[in-house]
Amino acid sequence: MTDVGNDPTALAADLRALLSRRTPADPFTTYQEVATALGLQPPGTIQRVAAALEQTMREDAAAGRPMIAALVISRAGDMPRRGFFDLAVALGRFPEDPGQHRAAWEAECAAVFGAQADASS
Repeated sequence: MTDVGNDPTALAADLRALLSRRTPADPFTTYQEVATALGLQPPGTIQRVAAALEQTMREDAAAGRPMIAALVISRAGDMPRRGFFDLAVALGRFPEDPGQHRAAWEAECAAVFGAQADASS
C-alpha cells in the first residue's frame, strides 16, 4: 500500500485494489476491516474510509461501472451505511425510495462481481 495519509484519491486507489480482491464466496468487508487492512490509524479512520469510498463511487458512476464500494458493510448490520445510499441516490444510481435500496444494493453487488468476472476472462 502507498503512504496515503489524508489524501482521499490515493486512499481510494488502495481501497479499490483491496476491494477488487473480494470474491462471491467472501464478498463483504466492514468499514473497520478496511481501515485496518489499509493501515489507517485513529483519529478519523472510519471518516477517511468513508471519504475514499465516496471517491470510488464517484469514479465508478462517471465511468459507468458498478460501484465497488457496495462491498463495504456496517459491522452493526448487513448493508452499507446510510451515506452510501445517499450518495448512490445523488449520483442517479439508486432510486430515491428507501424501500427499494436493499434490492438496488443487492443488484449492485451482483454487478460488481459480474464486472470482475468479465475483466478476468
